[in-house]
Amino acid sequence: MKRRAVFLDRDGVLNDLALNEKTGCWESPHDPKDVRLTQHAAQAVRALCEAGYLVFVVSNQPSYAKGKTSLENLRLVHDCIEAGLANAGGRVEKYYYCYHHPQGTVAEYSGPCKCRKPEPYFLLEARREYNLDMDASWMVGDRDTDVQCGRAAGVKTVLVTDSRDSGRRGVSTPDFTVTDIREAAGLIIKLGKTQ
Repeated sequence: MKRRAVFLDRDGVLNDLALNEKTGCWESPHDPKDVRLTQHAAQAVRALCEAGYLVFVVSNQPSYAKGKTSLENLRLVHDCIEAGLANAGGRVEKYYYCYHHPQGTVAEYSGPCKCRKPEPYFLLEARREYNLDMDASWMVGDRDTDVQCGRAAGVKTVLVTDSRDSGRRGVSTPDFTVTDIREAAGLIIKLGKTQ
């Protein structure tokens, strides 16, 4: 039997963006001390699971490829986020990370790849691994690339708006727009009851 899924972008959806003092930009956290889950993130993940959805995280993480931090720091950031969600009852089935960047400075992580959003590679991998019903599944993110990825994979899309990341939005057309992960989860659960 096919399962329903919700694919979540990470930074700006599950955890707050962190101010990079070197660039002056809001970015993914590069150090575990900068990790702050967004308000209601764990509760939203838990609610989605309780409603029968498998929850996945799909995130571009190019900071190592760009020479901004170490892979070890990225792993520690991941561990903090995973623990924070789990401690509050939020279960993520699997995390899919793309560590590449087309213009990276670390050779083995630079150049084109098949897994960087907006490519739908990880969503299609999850479909294959978990026998997912993509017509009944969702992608939630805060950037145009998240919406484009979801559309390419054949799932419904929700855009989370955040003024700190507004430069990464504007060309995509999501199915729904919300202000945070709690609103996204509520919408998905409500509409899922009619399917």
